[in-house]
Amino acid sequence: MAFTTKTDVLIVGAGPVGLFAVFELGLLDLKCHLVDILDRPGGQCTELYPEKPIYDIPAWPVISAQALVDRLMEQIRPFKPQFTFNRVVSTLERLPDGSFRATTDEGEVLEAKAVVIAAGGGSFQPKRPPIPGIEDYEGKSVFYAVRRMEAFRGEDVLIVGGGDSALDWTLNLQPIARRVTLVHRRPEFRAAPDSVNRMFALQEEHKLEFQIGQVTRLSGKDGILTGATVKGPEGEVEIPCTRLLPFFGLTMKLGPIADWGLNLHENLIPVDTEKFETSEPGIFAIGDINHYPGKLKLILSGFHEAALMAQAAKRIVSPNERIVFQYTTSSTSLQKKLGVRS
Repeated sequence: MAFTTKTDVLIVGAGPVGLFAVFELGLLDLKCHLVDILDRPGGQCTELYPEKPIYDIPAWPVISAQALVDRLMEQIRPFKPQFTFNRVVSTLERLPDGSFRATTDEGEVLEAKAVVIAAGGGSFQPKRPPIPGIEDYEGKSVFYAVRRMEAFRGEDVLIVGGGDSALDWTLNLQPIARRVTLVHRRPEFRAAPDSVNRMFALQEEHKLEFQIGQVTRLSGKDGILTGATVKGPEGEVEIPCTRLLPFFGLTMKLGPIADWGLNLHENLIPVDTEKFETSEPGIFAIGDINHYPGKLKLILSGFHEAALMAQAAKRIVSPNERIVFQYTTSSTSLQKKLGVRS
């Protein structure tokens, strides 16, 4: 019989919204255990774009994705959450007393009185472009995310794609790379218009190159790129490159969550907007994984959802306890929990 870890609330997903949920639940004296498929907290922010600037977090005119995660980890430290990384919650069952038993893909067992799904879009993986032999270069010269900008300093970088990620990294890497070339199959983009205009302005100044077409072949040896063949309207062009960043989007899958008996809507989890509870009482969904009328897929929206969810979860975990709403600015008891008042 596997050892069972017990907690008040099990949070599936340790991205920014899951981390902030720890804070809101901690203010209500609820202990949390988080399980995430990645090897560290942060979700997509740390996995895909840790150094990418974010501009719509309240009170932060600009903050990198990794810095946001670091600040959230600092904020929840007083509540001592427990983490299990590199794991998937493969099964979830309701126990006779109404609580839940979860089992990971490695056989760990966790029991909680409430479950919060904060899994973003579910488990995700970048889409691999149809370029022959690209697998031989992955992890050495071909990357699907920028984890350290310094790794691209002084390199000849070829970026492929027409969305926000492709344009953002074209602009962010241009100042430090030796050469940046953006390739897209057409001159129209799905990215923010301001980013597109800035890219074309840099092209006019000969600070980067834009090529219409598609990458058809890679050149190199032992995983080290030397160039790529791009087929465009006027034929094939050879572009020197030592790094390739293909941004063809992500494949999102709910994974085992789809088998938990929850009502689903186009691979998302419908919730109410009072408690952000799913079709199963005691199971909540916050962040990008949920669905409701007017939903905006913003981190700050997930923070709001976490706050309301915590109030409802408290009533489940401690049904006989009266909840007194308090402000952190004036409540001495909350300030003691946060360690800012002795």
